[in-house]
Amino acid sequence: MQELAPLAGATWRKSGVSGDGNCVEVAAVPDVVGVRDSKDINGAVLAFTSTAWTEFLDGVKNGRFDQR
Repeated sequence: MQELAPLAGATWRKSGVSGDGNCVEVAAVPDVVGVRDSKDINGAVLAFTSTAWTEFLDGVKNGRFDQR
């Protein structure tokens, strides 16, 4: 699968606490945030606008997705 053009050359990073390394990786460039599976770096990439990604992170931090 071809990488999304805006993310070509972007630096992918993953959490330092990902344990055995099986985690998701995130790359950000102006206006686009990409997310991919660290075990399949040539696989599918989910792409979000920077605004949507920020809203998602705010929701996580505020417990919006916590199971009740």
